[in-house]
Amino acid sequence: MTTPESLSARALEVEGVSHAFFTRNGGVSTGLYASLNGGVGSKDAADAVAENRRRMASRLGVEPQRLLVPFQIHSAEVATVDAPFVERPRCDALVTATPGLALGVTGADCGMILFADPVARVVGAAHAGWRGALDGVAEATLDAMERLGARRENIRAALGPAIGPKSYEVGPEFYARFVDAAEAYAVFFTRVGGEKFLFDLPGFLRHRLRAAGVGAYEDLARDAYAEADRFYSYRRSVHRGEPDYGRQISAIALA
Repeated sequence: MTTPESLSARALEVEGVSHAFFTRNGGVSTGLYASLNGGVGSKDAADAVAENRRRMASRLGVEPQRLLVPFQIHSAEVATVDAPFVERPRCDALVTATPGLALGVTGADCGMILFADPVARVVGAAHAGWRGALDGVAEATLDAMERLGARRENIRAALGPAIGPKSYEVGPEFYARFVDAAEAYAVFFTRVGGEKFLFDLPGFLRHRLRAAGVGAYEDLARDAYAEADRFYSYRRSVHRGEPDYGRQISAIALA
């Protein structure tokens, strides 16, 4: 069996916690989805996605049914879990203090953030597209972890592959939405001619988490759009006229 390829963050390399920012390599999917597609919402063969997730769960040291991924809705909603679920909660972040569970989120341009408090032994995973980032999914995840006993100054967070600041072109309505929320957010946009801008989603997430008081933060600085051989990208699939796209999974587990 091919080992699924993954990246790691130094900030999360702590005793009793395993994590992985999986790439698109090391799975069984073919065609557009080659090869480690973890997206049950894609049109990929269900058995291929299940095998890919089984490989990811094995890499994290848990049984497949204990790799938990929510039904993501681009929100700031967080679910606290203590056991495997049958029906996926509709939210964009999960937190737990229960050993033996792996919490994951999917992404194909959106930010995937993993969290750990190694002292309180609380972990979390959040999916942060532009809407969730602006609405506060990262801060909501910190709040939920604190309710389980974590301390904000002890929480370590890391951002996995996401669309980079040179690849995310947006229009004036998008820019206005952020600047209307806070004029200071204009710093995360670079005008590229006319009414077009480049948006720095990783920089925005870094700003929000540091402002929220997270103890340590790391950005892997991998542009999902630009690295087609390593990562899936929704925006790249649209630009290529492809009918669908795969999804990366990023996940974290307590031993």
